[in-house]
Amino acid sequence: MNDDEPVLLHTEGPVLHITLNRPRALNALTHTMVRAVDEALARAAADDTVTAVLIAGAGVRGLCAGGDIRSIYEDARAGRSASVGFWRDEYRLNARIARFPKPYVALMDGIVMGGGVGVSAHGDVRVVTERSRVAMPETGIGFVPDVGGTHLLAAAPGELGTHLALTGRAVEAADAILCGLADHYIPSHRLAGLTSALARVTTPAEVTDTVRSFATDAPPGELAEQRTWIDDCYAADTVEEIIDRLANSGPAAAKETAAQLQALSPTALKVTLAAVRRAKGLGGLEAVLDQEFRVSCRAFAGHDLVEGVRARIIDKDRTPRWNPAELGEVTADQVARHFEPLGDQELGLSSL
Repeated sequence: MNDDEPVLLHTEGPVLHITLNRPRALNALTHTMVRAVDEALARAAADDTVTAVLIAGAGVRGLCAGGDIRSIYEDARAGRSASVGFWRDEYRLNARIARFPKPYVALMDGIVMGGGVGVSAHGDVRVVTERSRVAMPETGIGFVPDVGGTHLLAAAPGELGTHLALTGRAVEAADAILCGLADHYIPSHRLAGLTSALARVTTPAEVTDTVRSFATDAPPGELAEQRTWIDDCYAADTVEEIIDRLANSGPAAAKETAAQLQALSPTALKVTLAAVRRAKGLGGLEAVLDQEFRVSCRAFAGHDLVEGVRARIIDKDRTPRWNPAELGEVTADQVARHFEPLGDQELGLSSL
């Protein structure tokens, strides 16, 4: 095992361990890492000696903070299209995880955002801890939730998913479980014991039973108590009306959310709302991934993604200049174009 490799693979008993190994970059995904994980899963699915897969992040800060945003920015600025190939392989990996025929255990300890959600939340055994911070924060950089995030958030209770999609807000363990992004809460100090116990399993059923034996109740979250104003405000048909309802709602948290949304990319907000609403009727993850690939490619060719990354990651001035700058300037046709087919450039999950 070479610790310099960005993805580490080893087995403990019948469990294949996949470790994302860029701890100084919060294990942010590169194209090389996506391909390595995908290839490892393809082999594990066909290997009768592998009973389950466990994915975790190196270091103590988190599983994965998402894709390598700086690389996407540099790619767009240079007029290249490597990011499109990255997304194609990343979304195909997300689909493979959901299809994986054996228990796929994701240790969602620490930061789990964007692409980190994609390599964890589509698995069938998803563990969060007291350190977990789970988010789809794409609107903060003028982008739209991807990696199947709109599928996951569309299935959350009430309008909680709409709230998280538009704001990009991070949630802790109990709220991640409430929203369907995770299954089990295990305190971080028990993860080593869980890993050792999994090395002794002999059947897939024992994997889930073992995880449950380590699980306990998560500390209380916030979203359950906020459901009343969230469900009411986010049930509106447009982003403008959502913000108006939030601004005129009683709770201070609702008013603060209205102010937060007003600072984000108008295009990203409108496309995100449309994407989550459309995801509910698409019939499953793979159809949603097809939709997200179209949206990502269109966003990559636009203005706000590059500008959002510049303002937040590159220059860090936190003053993005969105174009269009106002919600009212984003037309229905502009939103609809994000969802139009890409012709022969479609994602093509049927060939996976």
